Amino acid sequence: MRRIDMSHEPPVVTRSMQRRVAFTSTLGTTIEWYDYFIYAAAAALVFAPQFFPSEDPVTGLLASFATFAVGFIARPIGGLVMGHFGDRVGRKSMLVLSVLLMGVGTVGIGLLPNYEAIGVLAPILLVFLRLVQGFGVGGEWGGAVLMTVEHAPRAKRTFYGSLVQMGVPLGIILSNLAFILVLNVIEPDAFAAWGWRLPFLVSALLVVVGLVIRLRVTESPTFAKLRDTQAVKRFPLLEMLARHWKPLILASFASIAAPALGYLVLVYMITYGTTQLELPQLTMLWLVVGGAAWWTIVIGLSAQLADKIGRKPVFAGGALLVIVTAFPFFWLVDTGSPGLILVAFLLATTAVGGMAGPQAALVASLFPSSVRYSGASTAYQVGSILGGAIAPLVATALLEWSGTSMSIATYMAVIGLVSFVAILFVRNGAMRSFDDDEVAVPAMTDARA
Repeated sequence: MRRIDMSHEPPVVTRSMQRRVAFTSTLGTTIEWYDYFIYAAAAALVFAPQFFPSEDPVTGLLASFATFAVGFIARPIGGLVMGHFGDRVGRKSMLVLSVLLMGVGTVGIGLLPNYEAIGVLAPILLVFLRLVQGFGVGGEWGGAVLMTVEHAPRAKRTFYGSLVQMGVPLGIILSNLAFILVLNVIEPDAFAAWGWRLPFLVSALLVVVGLVIRLRVTESPTFAKLRDTQAVKRFPLLEMLARHWKPLILASFASIAAPALGYLVLVYMITYGTTQLELPQLTMLWLVVGGAAWWTIVIGLSAQLADKIGRKPVFAGGALLVIVTAFPFFWLVDTGSPGLILVAFLLATTAVGGMAGPQAALVASLFPSSVRYSGASTAYQVGSILGGAIAPLVATALLEWSGTSMSIATYMAVIGLVSFVAILFVRNGAMRSFDDDEVAVPAMTDARA
């Protein structure tokens, strides 16, 4: 019989420690998503001619968005591998590794010669560096969420988890502001030749900041308790797949709509606005910044609401909003009026934020602490690849095939329906209290725990 070592007292989590962990997780995640989304902006603006020259602009754009999607292939692999070790050796070490990988991938892209300089080797290396980015961010979300939620006060766990979710729109805002600044101070020819590289190279400084803040935080008290009581699983990934596959499937499908709609609005719309509506690049970038800013606010508001009435109903409401606003979104966008496009963006990001606010704590609560990093990371990343990875690619192909944006609106509505149905099948009793996560607790308590 295994002897349990009770010689170590659980770490005392002070209010200042809770705030520090929440701040550092949010800032670190923002830096990582900045790295990830400057690629998205570059894919929409310059990668087609730089790395995929073609006589047909649509073909070059499809190839560019395909490399954007490649990063998502590595994300679930990163989530699986780093989730396994996050449950084995700790949350903190994986967060440090993730920021290093993202920095190497992003700075490498900024230094990469284009197709004209080194031929076919250029897109090959671009794909490789995108895979490095994807692997790094694949393990980022789960670790940042667990560090924050497992440190958080009981009554505010959903809100604290939502602070990590805010890193996504904040990263989008920073990345787009970086390109707006470069486009304003550098001539178009110089931007196409070398100016687009500057936002990538700035990442070197951000990586240093990310490393400093992540090395200063304490390990999750939940993992510390697992380690001190010798309850760490030897093969947490296998344990999760064997015993917790039902919540994994439901959480994965529930997690499809938010990234899909997010990437359609905040990545694909840059291309759609400049090519289909013939609006200036700067106009579209500013509209994306406005949508992302509102997205950030809604995440916080929906999380606070979820702490009061439950995570499941708030998340379901966001998914339902995706369905009912899919066609009005494009009716507004297709007017070509920047003001109405902004209204459409605010409408869409309200739906995304409604899901994203409770998502972190909801997904994490479906798995016991011993396999929580593996389960939460895998579910989130599988949902992202099924939703966000292919969304810009599918939208481009649908528009080319049908000639109308209504085909993309239909795609959006179907994705929203998938997530809505999935979250309905999540039982309230399946969600665990983070204080006693091996035992399911009553519905209203576990929905907020």
